[in-house]
Amino acid sequence: MPHQPQLAESDSTEVIAVAPDGTPTEAPAPKRRRRTRRIVLITLLVLALVGGGGAVAAGIYVHSLESGIERVEAFDEVPEESRPVKVATDAKNILILGSDTRDPSSTGGSRSDTIIVAHLPADRSSAQLVSIPRDTWVNVPKSKDGKHGGRDAKINAAYAWGGIPLMVQTVEKFTGVRIDNVAIVDFAGFKEIVDALGGVQINVEESFTSTHSLLPSGRREFQQGPQVMDGAQALDYARERYAFKDGDFARIRHQQQVIRAILDKAASGGTLANPAKLNSFIRASADSVSVDKTLSMLDMGMELRHLRSGNLTFVTSPTQGTGRVGSESVVFADKEKAKKFYEAVRQDAVPEILSNAKK
Repeated sequence: MPHQPQLAESDSTEVIAVAPDGTPTEAPAPKRRRRTRRIVLITLLVLALVGGGGAVAAGIYVHSLESGIERVEAFDEVPEESRPVKVATDAKNILILGSDTRDPSSTGGSRSDTIIVAHLPADRSSAQLVSIPRDTWVNVPKSKDGKHGGRDAKINAAYAWGGIPLMVQTVEKFTGVRIDNVAIVDFAGFKEIVDALGGVQINVEESFTSTHSLLPSGRREFQQGPQVMDGAQALDYARERYAFKDGDFARIRHQQQVIRAILDKAASGGTLANPAKLNSFIRASADSVSVDKTLSMLDMGMELRHLRSGNLTFVTSPTQGTGRVGSESVVFADKEKAKKFYEAVRQDAVPEILSNAKK
């Protein structure tokens, strides 16, 4: 059986709501339900946007979330001697691991479908979100139990073989970048988040048919051009890969599109100025967020309070394209370009990061 990451349990906590006049009120604690990992970066950024306005309610939201967030063991099993030295001490690198547990096409068990290194420069004036294709062929260190790893494999195998700690160790070995924090995401959470916002605007790059849709038929047609999507549509759009020649690269682009659209809608005056809508959005975003034991939502919110979606750059780790290793279809890293790119990340050299990035 694949090694499952050990999650620290936490009790249900009361969520603070805000009345129309801005007065904090206690809302009934939501029923405990099956744990999903929602889009923690979006939660952090939107909380930062709210906090930037100096609203008292923002602090209440953050403290409420902080006390109820699920914590994971991310670094305890990572040998310190194997970790990269942190060069830019004031910069921060957050490893965001995502999976789509409700995707009917998913056969990867506990493998991580989405791997993002979010680089926050020392001045926190921007953020670079680096997507590492899940099929990237890398060296995976041995798992703690010694039964797996110690060989080349797809990077997402590390999650199945050794949980979050082995994933951290694998990403650090591949990139040479020291990871400061970890967040766990379930991209199926797109549905609830988008619906809480009343839909998002997406520009579809080409018409296609999703064959793994949430619709009873299992199929959904997408037409080229700008359109407003509800939660189910956005999830189908962000999860589809078989309809495209470039497969997972197309899915990465679409996930990035949806993340940006959610941030744009969440940061709009219509959401921030509407206490009921804001409360609904934050609940949908953060009800079951999982982060490592050292990540503080309050501190992160304060650090990112000036950040807007226009300050985010989505890039993909440098690759040479796809190929085969034995019976496996894999993505080959462009080792020379990747070395320069991740060295720029280590040094917190944002202009060099962008110039060496594959957008």
